[in-house]
Amino acid sequence: MGLDSLPLTDLLRLINEEDATVPGAVAAVLPQIERAVLAGVKALRSGGRIHYFGAGTSGRAAFADAAELRPTFSLAPDQVVAHVAGGLEALWNAVEMAEDDDEAGALDAASVTADDLVIGVAASGATPYVAGALRHARSVGATTALISSHPNAPLREYADIDIAVDTGPEVITGSTRMKAGTAAKLVLTTFSTAVMVRIGRTWSNLMVCAVPNNAKLRQRAVRTLVSATGVDAEDAQAAIDQAGEELPVALVMLLSSASAEAARHALNSAEGVVAEAVRRLQR
Repeated sequence: MGLDSLPLTDLLRLINEEDATVPGAVAAVLPQIERAVLAGVKALRSGGRIHYFGAGTSGRAAFADAAELRPTFSLAPDQVVAHVAGGLEALWNAVEMAEDDDEAGALDAASVTADDLVIGVAASGATPYVAGALRHARSVGATTALISSHPNAPLREYADIDIAVDTGPEVITGSTRMKAGTAAKLVLTTFSTAVMVRIGRTWSNLMVCAVPNNAKLRQRAVRTLVSATGVDAEDAQAAIDQAGEELPVALVMLLSSASAEAARHALNSAEGVVAEAVRRLQR
């Protein structure tokens, strides 16, 4: 109360203090996030997909997470897919009525299969668009999860995994773009990063599957190989060139002294997991 009459310093401090409570609320649901990670790994390893469904701030956070996974971990475009109520237009313009359309959610989920993991993202835990998607996903046998900031979310009945982050009241009443939005961002990046690590898209803590398609990423690719293998920058660049700028292939080459062709074959047979590809070549 009285937010609009606070001195600016106090206003900023209040917002910051409230934001600082979010990581603790996310920590309380790590067991549920773990279940979602295991389901996500299973989906991707079985040839299935991970789908996000959301509206408004939740949908935009989900879309950003899915989009960033592709260049960071060299995912195929359809492995992690985000569906936003109102379509792409809703990413920069509010399409408020779209979130009330449960039939649109079910329609957007038409391609979901029993091998998939479907995650609804809804701060209120009650968004009709998300409800339609989760109901349809359930009907075809997909595993379902819900990310919300509502401990007793109405949509949890459609979720096999209920990730309810209790962020409490917002500084601006009802403005879920604030703490609830931050919580959704943290849960999504925690979930997706853990899935990528578990399916072998990293070597230790290094992004060894990033696509080096600009100057910054090409420089990072060289630094990554230097850190991972101990070779000098010139040898790292030579391996990248021989591998056709496929960073995982270059890494396997350097770790196993294999040719580019042998490294690529080993990676394919190891489903892209660098450590397993190296083990196979060493054997």
